[in-house]
Amino acid sequence: MSGAFLCGSILAAIELEWTRDEIDTLLDVAWDLKRKRAVGESHAYLRDKVLGLLFFFTSTRTRASFEAGMAQLGGHAMFIDSETTQISHGDTAKEIGEIIGRYTDGIAIRQCDWGFGNRYIREVAEASRVPVLNMQCDVYHPFQILADMMTIQERFGRDLRGKTINVSYAYASSYQKPLSVPQSLILLMTRYGMNVRLTHPPEFGLMPEIDEQARENARQSRGSFEVLHDFDEGFKGADIVYPKSWGCWMTTEDKEESATIGRQYTDWITDGRRMALANPDAVYMHCLPADRNIEVTDEVIDGPQSIVYDEAENRLHVQKAAMALTMR
Repeated sequence: MSGAFLCGSILAAIELEWTRDEIDTLLDVAWDLKRKRAVGESHAYLRDKVLGLLFFFTSTRTRASFEAGMAQLGGHAMFIDSETTQISHGDTAKEIGEIIGRYTDGIAIRQCDWGFGNRYIREVAEASRVPVLNMQCDVYHPFQILADMMTIQERFGRDLRGKTINVSYAYASSYQKPLSVPQSLILLMTRYGMNVRLTHPPEFGLMPEIDEQARENARQSRGSFEVLHDFDEGFKGADIVYPKSWGCWMTTEDKEESATIGRQYTDWITDGRRMALANPDAVYMHCLPADRNIEVTDEVIDGPQSIVYDEAENRLHVQKAAMALTMR
C-alpha cells in the first residue's frame, strides 16, 4: 500500500478522505492481525521501526494500544509528553515534524485543543518525511471510529445497509469533551449505507460542515441521516446505541457556561428502560472512559448488550493495521 494510503489520517480524517476500498483493506488487515495474535503467530512486520507518540492530553487506551501494537509488530514506541519536553517551551510544529520525523519511522499525535488540534497535526505532517497518525484531535478521532466499525461488523456482518445506529449526546459532569467521536462516527457510518441518527439537545450540535458531509454521505450510500432532539426517540428501534458526552462547543467555549447548560440534561443517561426501547438484539457502545451512573448505568455498561471491551480491544488491531500498512 502506498504512502498515500495514510494521507487521510494525516491531513484530514480517515472517515472523510480515505476511499471505501482503503478502509476495507485496513479492516481486512486488522482481522488478520487479530487472528495472528489469537493463535500466537509472529507478525513482526515493523522490526527495528520506531513510532514517536506525542501526547498533549492524558490517555489510557490510546497510549497502551499504540505501545502494545508497536511491540507486537516488532518495533518500539517512544512516548513524548508535551509538558515535560521543550515542546511546552517553544518547539514548533514544523520543528517537531522535521526533527522527530528524522528520528522515527512514524509520528502519532493527540492534540485536542479546540480550534487548534487538527491544524497542529496538519502542520507537523507538512514538515515530516514519515507518516503522521491522528490519535485524536478537536475534529476527528479516526482510530476509535475504525475500531467501532470493526466491532460493529463483527457483530452484524460486513454489509451494514439498513442497520440503525443512534449517535447520541449523554450528560456527564466531567470536562467539556471534544466533538471528535460523534463527528467521526456520523462521517464513517453514513458511508456504509447505515441509517444514522444524531441525537442531542439543541445547544450540543456538531460542526455544521460535518453534519452536511454526513448527509451527503448518506445520499451517496443510500442510507439515511437525521438529527433528533429527544433522547428516548433516538433509542427506538436502533440496532446500535452510542450515547456519550461532548461539549457544546458550537454554542460556547466557556467551561462554566457549558457546565451550566449541561446540567439541564442530567436525565440524558442510558439505563435499562432506554435500552428496552432499542431492538432486542441491540448493542451498547462507548469509547470509554464513561462517567458511570451519570452517562450510563452499571446495569447497561456491564450488561449483556454492552460490547465496550470488544470495542476497546479492536483499537489495538486497527492501529496495528494502519502502522503495518504505512510504516514499512
